[in-house]
Amino acid sequence: MNASGPDGGRTPPGNPFSTGADGGTVRLSLLALAVALIAAHPASAHIMKSEAGGFLSGLHHPISGWDHILAMVAVGIWGAQLGAPAMWLLPVTFPVVMALGGMLGLIGVPLPGAEIGIALSALLLGIMVLAEARPQLWVAAVLVGVFAIFHGYAHGTELPEGESGLLYSLGFVVATGGLHAVGITIGLIHRWMVGRRLLQFCGAIIAAGGVYFLMGALG
Repeated sequence: MNASGPDGGRTPPGNPFSTGADGGTVRLSLLALAVALIAAHPASAHIMKSEAGGFLSGLHHPISGWDHILAMVAVGIWGAQLGAPAMWLLPVTFPVVMALGGMLGLIGVPLPGAEIGIALSALLLGIMVLAEARPQLWVAAVLVGVFAIFHGYAHGTELPEGESGLLYSLGFVVATGGLHAVGITIGLIHRWMVGRRLLQFCGAIIAAGGVYFLMGALG
């Protein structure tokens, strides 16, 4: 049943844009909403830019130093030399454990000797490739995982200020996986004798790089 006004007719429906108190409140609310949306746009753009920057910074970090590059590629080459399942297990183990090391770096947990650990990773992984070492699978995985902690920690401690730690971590994990893939692709030439010799030569170069990095870390 419709309500009736004083004159007996129907009460006209309220107009939210009328000049009354209720209409004024609605107009002010809509105006405030519009201002908030306009103000939020540059803020959202800034957040998106920061997030993109965090991912790109993480993506760039592993390829910005030869100590990281040589060790990552060595993991892939060694995995290819060992064959399945090590060819997939080692390149998966490294990024997973590296993410843990990155978290330690992000939250500021001290890890003495990180640079020495990174240098040793290039040295020992290079030796594994040079010697075509074939330890038990779990030994190879543990060795790779220990070195991954040092690499991840170094990435985590260098998070650029104001950037997303999560996306930064995702970036360096993706880049690391890419370097492992490069190593696996190179390592596929081990099927041929000349390829095996070339891989051993690569191992010697990586190990020599590790010696160089170790001297710098100790000096």
